Amino acid sequence: MRLFLSGRMLAALLMGFSSGLPLLLATGSVLQAWLKEAGVDLGTIGLFALVGLPYTLKFLWAPLLDRFAPIAGMGRRRGWLVLIQLTLTAAIVGLGFADPYRSLPLVTLAAFLVAFFSASQDIVIDAYRRESLTDDEQGLGASLYVTGYRIGLLLSSGGGLILADFIPFSAVYWVMAAAMLPGLITTLFCVEPQVAAGAPRSLREAVVQPFADYFSHQDAVLILLFVLLYKVGEMMASQMTTPFYLDLGFTKTEIGTVVKLFGFWATVVGGMIGGVLMLRLGYYRALWLFGILQAIGLIGFVILARLGHSVPGLALAITSENLFSGMATTAYLAFMASLTNKKFTATQYALLSSLMGIPRVVMTTPTGYLAEWLGWEGFFLFCMAATVPGLWLLTRFRSWMEPERLAAAAQPDDATAKR
Repeated sequence: MRLFLSGRMLAALLMGFSSGLPLLLATGSVLQAWLKEAGVDLGTIGLFALVGLPYTLKFLWAPLLDRFAPIAGMGRRRGWLVLIQLTLTAAIVGLGFADPYRSLPLVTLAAFLVAFFSASQDIVIDAYRRESLTDDEQGLGASLYVTGYRIGLLLSSGGGLILADFIPFSAVYWVMAAAMLPGLITTLFCVEPQVAAGAPRSLREAVVQPFADYFSHQDAVLILLFVLLYKVGEMMASQMTTPFYLDLGFTKTEIGTVVKLFGFWATVVGGMIGGVLMLRLGYYRALWLFGILQAIGLIGFVILARLGHSVPGLALAITSENLFSGMATTAYLAFMASLTNKKFTATQYALLSSLMGIPRVVMTTPTGYLAEWLGWEGFFLFCMAATVPGLWLLTRFRSWMEPERLAAAAQPDDATAKR
């Protein structure tokens, strides 16, 4: 409990909130609703997904955030965070001033700036969390970060859309800009992490060495494949859940109420449980256990497909999927953090976290065709099977993830030795 209530964990929670808040303001439901209200056609609204490219390409400028400290006396991480959070807040305010009725290009530019500074903030926050927590604390820190992130998403998506029924969208963005204040206060009061390895001494070292250092790691390429595949089954299922619910006859109100009430809290609780269990299990066993549970959680959708329109069945499906997904996400983020060299945390973590987004964009593309071909039961069973390659890759890492446990297992017990 001392660790749970420590200042480091509070910083992880509040920084997660600051990361989650801007996402849907620039690339998701809030901006889409504003554009739709302004009469923008659906094709153009769909193209706004490209505004989110900075989240996938953030490793390209991450070396600059490793190399330089922009504000004297604040350190690399806090200095960049203050600068980025101020510019991000200004970009959100600017997006509120843009008018999709009169100048769509200006809205596009403002939304891109919000996405760019938001992705940059994510780079530094991920690096700060990695450097301020020990390896044993990464799981709990990731769970609190995810909790804060979900709260930020909920405030900007649900809260933003509710506010838009009472005030103009421009004012919604100004309110959300004010909600960035807790993150800025957190940055000002938190402690700059001390990194024994220091910082890169040249831009060349900041650009080249992180990748050279990462690819010198045992199983470096397999780890990248693992990052791509570990959550692909869950992502494929999530892509088609709303059409699935509607196909079973659920109303949008039923879906929204159950998702917000059960899905949000199940994710939060799952993340917390995962973080606490990781203190006992370690990375390898946690990734295995939570990965298996993540696959089993999808069986709730198979059951719902058989039940048809059943609100209790919907609650069960959403709760099981979100609970176990929250546990797996905690282990997944902590594992990626553990792989980074603290000298190049921003660049290496940005590389790995950028890969997280590829399955959501690429591998979920054919899910609609798969659902039509296999039917809903077959589709969700296929999603469960899609988790197997990631778990198989995990077995290749045991030799260096659990060397002590393997060595102990290889030692004969006393009775065997006496015989």
